Amino acid sequence: MSFLDLLRALFGLAFTLGLIGGAAWAARRYAPQLMAKLSAQRGERRMQVVETLVLDPARRLVLVRIDSEERLILLGEGKELIEPRRGGQ
Repeated sequence: MSFLDLLRALFGLAFTLGLIGGAAWAARRYAPQLMAKLSAQRGERRMQVVETLVLDPARRLVLVRIDSEERLILLGEGKELIEPRRGGQ
């Protein structure tokens, strides 16, 4: 492998990493507005994740609102436990 081939390979690597970095920067900068715009076009959503809480590496609690009802879901270890959340309790 000659010096010119090595230089060409390093330039190709730098160019590829630059493209990946540029795409990551653009996604961080423009994706939140783009995603908000796309979700607004779909209409009102019926299901929404209100809050999540990580209990340990294998389990997490997720509070989900479906229409006007909230449900608490325990996820982890291949099991799901769903409990309705009652208002005012």
